[in-house]
Amino acid sequence: MVPANKPLLSFNKKLLLSVLSLFITFSLCFIAYQYKREKEFKVELLNTKLQDYNARIYEEIGDSSNIENQLNKYIKRHPLKDLRVTIINLTGKVIYDNLKKNYPNFENHLKRPEVILALNKGNGYDLRRTSESTGITYFYSATQYGKLIIRSALPYNLDLITSLKADNRFIWFTCIITLLLTIIFYKYTNRIGTSISQLREFTIQADRNEPLEINQNTIFPRNELGEISQHIIQIYKRLHETKEALYIEREKLITHLQISHEGLGIFTAEKKEILVNNLFTQYSNLISDNNLQSTEEVFAIPELHKIVDYINRAENRPAGNGERRMSFNVDKNGRMFIVECIIFQDQSFEISINDMTLEEERIRLKRQLTQNIAHELKTPVSSIQGYLETIVCNEDLPKEKLRTFIERCYAQSNRLTRLLRDISVLTRMDEANNMIDMEPVELHSLISGIINEVSLELENKNITVLNLLNKELPIRGNASLLYSIFRNLMDNAIAYGGTDISINIRCFREDELYYYFSFSDTGVGVAPEHLNRLFERFYRVDKGRSRKIGGTGLGLAIVKNAVIIHGGNISAKNNQGGGLEFIFTLAKG
Repeated sequence: MVPANKPLLSFNKKLLLSVLSLFITFSLCFIAYQYKREKEFKVELLNTKLQDYNARIYEEIGDSSNIENQLNKYIKRHPLKDLRVTIINLTGKVIYDNLKKNYPNFENHLKRPEVILALNKGNGYDLRRTSESTGITYFYSATQYGKLIIRSALPYNLDLITSLKADNRFIWFTCIITLLLTIIFYKYTNRIGTSISQLREFTIQADRNEPLEINQNTIFPRNELGEISQHIIQIYKRLHETKEALYIEREKLITHLQISHEGLGIFTAEKKEILVNNLFTQYSNLISDNNLQSTEEVFAIPELHKIVDYINRAENRPAGNGERRMSFNVDKNGRMFIVECIIFQDQSFEISINDMTLEEERIRLKRQLTQNIAHELKTPVSSIQGYLETIVCNEDLPKEKLRTFIERCYAQSNRLTRLLRDISVLTRMDEANNMIDMEPVELHSLISGIINEVSLELENKNITVLNLLNKELPIRGNASLLYSIFRNLMDNAIAYGGTDISINIRCFREDELYYYFSFSDTGVGVAPEHLNRLFERFYRVDKGRSRKIGGTGLGLAIVKNAVIIHGGNISAKNNQGGGLEFIFTLAKG
């Protein structure tokens, strides 16, 4: 799994910014609220002072009939700079104003905000309003006393603005507290961030299967998050050790399956491939009339429908009830296969395919090998010996006859040389296949070269070759042995396929380990009883014709051994439309 891109901000920075934003928002709200309260407090304080002045004025005038004289005397005795005093009756008429003598002509004051409040609540003020009579902006405070409303006012000048200004010391106090909390929280989040960052690096290493490079005893802080992180590491290490052990056991199982002498395939309950070895694919293609592009296509083979029916019946049967294993025989392309299916408790299942003719072939091959070598060597030696004996015993042999016998001796000696060479090649394959050098090989170019080499023979027999391999098919192998595989198959098709045919070479499938190749022709094919013996050493379908053509009987045996050295297997079958097809695998290397 690919890790996500690293975020622009780490978790601890995001946490710090989030909390810092809350702190700043709270501080600004607190400052705004406190500032408003301070200002309201100053206004209320000033209003209270003026209300107190109003009360003393009311006490001064009492029941006096001459309010103007009484107030003028009182204001002179208790001067307050720029103070304006106004007396209003309940109808809104101004009956006294200490700054304006023409107050009887003032308009009705019932609609003044402070007067309205005084009538409704007993007292009220207006923070800032310009007087229509004086043109000066005042702070008004009015109080109702019986049938009178006493209003005092101070000019809204610089002195008053300064006195009403809120105390800003609380702002500095709030900023300092916020800064201290920010520093403390930064240290706290930095510790959390260290733990999270190290844990993140660990998870990235774990996801990439990189070596664990975290010192559990020192890397994490001694807090709850550090303890959790160390527990996660301990759990991961145990899981990693278990995974390694399971991986080793899996590799053992895969190796066992790949080198097993039976075809094994394990599938899910939905018939999806879990694990399949090379022989299973090889045998499935031998049983099938068409090359399988994927392993799941095995369930479409008519000869294996019994397995599909058995699996479908088992899906409706509770685990543990009834028989969970079945087997049957398949006779196809000259071979006898035993096919067995085992269904497990989770409804996954295993299919095994065993070639019963294989062991019998091995025993027979060992028994006949020595006889075949002796026989094949004896034939050219006897011919050479016969011709030479005729030459020696007939001194008067005509020149033309003598030349003919010598040419036949030379041809038989060449045949003997090829035979010994092929036997030598097979011996080296058997004895030193682990010492063969492997290198990258371009199969498409190699096969194109072979086609060019045999172009004259192809033209003489009107044979068409289609090289359908991908030009960039990557494979690692021995170039000489790979050449032997395709050259011998090509020579075999040219020699025995007939005329006016086509040869197709293609890679019809690949998986993690193997390429699956098909080398087919549209020639005369081979009788089914010969198919399983084509790769025997010295085996010939038509002995007389083979010797006449000049074959050694070892070409396909060399092909089989070369394929095995490259980690694969090879089989032959007849095409439905006619001709012979070789299906083989080569390891990717």
